[in-house]
Amino acid sequence: MSIVVGLTGGIASGKSTVSNMLKKLGFPIIDADLEARLAVEKGEPAYREIIENFGEDILLSDGSIDRAKLGSIIFHDTEKRLKLNSIVHPAVRSRMLSKKEQAEDAEEKLIVMDIPLLIESRLSSMVEKILLVYVDEETQLKRLMARNHFSEEEARVRINSQMPLKEKIQYADKVINNNGTIEETEAQLLEILTEWKVLDQ
Repeated sequence: MSIVVGLTGGIASGKSTVSNMLKKLGFPIIDADLEARLAVEKGEPAYREIIENFGEDILLSDGSIDRAKLGSIIFHDTEKRLKLNSIVHPAVRSRMLSKKEQAEDAEEKLIVMDIPLLIESRLSSMVEKILLVYVDEETQLKRLMARNHFSEEEARVRINSQMPLKEKIQYADKVINNNGTIEETEAQLLEILTEWKVLDQ
């Protein structure tokens, strides 16, 4: 039996770091962001539906979707954002579930669904356990400013647009505190995986 774990966090919380640790341990990672990019590639059903709704102005010269242009359209228009989500989200979910089934058929011990907005999008029914990567707000702010070269104000806007990490704790089965060093994060991860009996001893 596979354990299906939803890996989540917030912007600059270190979720990708933990995801990479799990990948190195040999566990399959099903990445929602990656599937969202693949779902809107040329020839995909969602690609055609987006063009029908948003017009060909959002295409780059090679025919692929100009994500920045589409992003700027939906950023200021709630109705259009909801429309885009109604096209993309089901396509992404279906791609992820199909990969999850493949991993279950391969009898993987642990299947990691890497979903940034797992809790906000109410996708917890897709997973059996939720693993949250947590940092305090000060650390999150500093890391985001350093990583993306944002001003403090720009970084705060991005952080405040998401559900606060401390609120997500109540939904999580396990929390990795990523305020410290990489080694401390890895030690917490290994302890959780040992408890879940998914590590080959």
